[in-house]
Amino acid sequence: MTPPLVKLIVGFLYPDEDLYLWTVRELSSLWGRIERKSPRYPFDHTDYYRDIAPVLYKAFVSFEGLFPADRLVRWKRQAIALEAESGPQRRVNIDPGYIDGARLALASTKDHAHRVYISDGIFAEITLRFMFGKWVSYDHTFPDFKSGLYDGFLSSVRNDWLSDMRRKRRTAT
Repeated sequence: MTPPLVKLIVGFLYPDEDLYLWTVRELSSLWGRIERKSPRYPFDHTDYYRDIAPVLYKAFVSFEGLFPADRLVRWKRQAIALEAESGPQRRVNIDPGYIDGARLALASTKDHAHRVYISDGIFAEITLRFMFGKWVSYDHTFPDFKSGLYDGFLSSVRNDWLSDMRRKRRTAT
């Protein structure tokens, strides 16, 4: 079976402008041309990542084109390697995932009841679903995603996926 085609999206936490620029540049060198950049959001929904810095920001980027969904493990492994390059102690947190017409899926190295093991130490979770014209959370959805703060950006990426899929179908006939 051919894996479904998705939009690669990456959320990342960073403490300052220099690391933001470094992360965007490195992600682009790994996965190609960036199609969209989100606004930069203050990240204050949890202090879980305080080991990176006391004040953090969150941003997202998405990439041009469609990718096979089965690359999620590879993307997470590459993100982990990139985090290690960010400094002697991890200075950024990079979470790749994908968007299609129905969902936002994110990769994780942490097991939990709502995550499914894929391979190579990587789990996947459906963080949000798109239903009745809006993003809908689950009980396990991270508070920042549940807040709706990112919905506009995620919807734009979903619309890019829809456009790319229409274009692909037209060229296939």
